[in-house]
Amino acid sequence: MLFKETKLSGAHIIEIDKKEDERGFFARSFCQQEFKKIGVDFNIAQSNISYNKKKGTLRGMHYQVVPHEEAKIVSCVGGAIYDVIVDLRKDSSTYCKWFAVELNAENYLSLYVPQGFAHGFQTLKDNTAVSYQMSEFYYPECARGARWDDAALRIGWPEVKTRIISDKDQKYSDFIL
Repeated sequence: MLFKETKLSGAHIIEIDKKEDERGFFARSFCQQEFKKIGVDFNIAQSNISYNKKKGTLRGMHYQVVPHEEAKIVSCVGGAIYDVIVDLRKDSSTYCKWFAVELNAENYLSLYVPQGFAHGFQTLKDNTAVSYQMSEFYYPECARGARWDDAALRIGWPEVKTRIISDKDQKYSDFIL
């Protein structure tokens, strides 16, 4: 596994280290020891899959608050997404800054999202599947969200003819800086 730190402190793009032969390739997509080498103690509490029928589906910006903040590893196993994170850690030098990367079934990239970050994505293709490895269980009472189009965060989403967003995600208020 190859880790590349993003412009947001603690967040990493993860590239697999392929061992290729005539059959294809083999690679580790998660290794706790490799994470510990970069100073991240990540334990998987839960795995989730999000299937999205249509291009332009937007999910986010989601996070959980104390005492159940969550870190996650996000991978796109079918189709493609524009994956976005926002640093919500008030003591961080990158507070309220955002970062985006395309994850797709061809590039095999993943994104490590630390605790204290909001996460969301927009599908770039029909029939897109996203896999999440979560460090914490889901606690509805700790679940929060910020508007995907919050004027203060100024996230640059790809343009689409039709954007599909759940009622719940539409009703989130702006994030208070």
